[in-house]
Amino acid sequence: MSEKVRILVVDDHTVVRKGLCALLSDEIYGIQVVGEASDGREAIEKTRLLQPQVILLDLAMPGMGGLEAIPAILLEDPQARILVLTSYAEDAQVVEAVRSGALGYLRKDSSPDELVSTIHNVALNRMSLPPELVRKVMLKEQPVADDRTANELTPREEDVLRCVAMGYSNKQIASELSVSATTVRTHVSNLLRKLNLENRTQLALYARQNDID
Repeated sequence: MSEKVRILVVDDHTVVRKGLCALLSDEIYGIQVVGEASDGREAIEKTRLLQPQVILLDLAMPGMGGLEAIPAILLEDPQARILVLTSYAEDAQVVEAVRSGALGYLRKDSSPDELVSTIHNVALNRMSLPPELVRKVMLKEQPVADDRTANELTPREEDVLRCVAMGYSNKQIASELSVSATTVRTHVSNLLRKLNLENRTQLALYARQNDID
């Protein structure tokens, strides 16, 4: 039996937070709720202590909200995967969350099956966004490298970029390409620098936009 996905639930509404924890703790879902937090600052601390695979994060919270917390969480744990779960859908804020490193987005009125499926996808480092939102991120917000810069990628960097687009972790990329994890980290850093991007989410979006698969 595969290991359960370890998640941290972050929401300032106690009833909502407790309800999500109770729902996702059902054995049939393959999820382990390792903790909960009521704001961004607590989420950062709990991420440090509990090392969840997925952080289920509300955006609108008093004190430090989700948008401010995302980069801080990823600074604390670069391997953390963030799924935004919010009750409203202002595209600009969701796009900003993705640009900051969130891998997925769902509204709170989504079905339990959709929520569970998205959690598992995000745990596998797979981007989970509505198609219309992906288009907005790529067309309106995505920094685009010029052709000269894109053509400067080495064959190995292109291989790493393809793996990032498929949601592979550094360890999985290292295994796939028969190189060390340190080498993979170097290639990812070079890709971010060359393409003028900020994080792996943007790398994956760039690969999709440019049909790199």
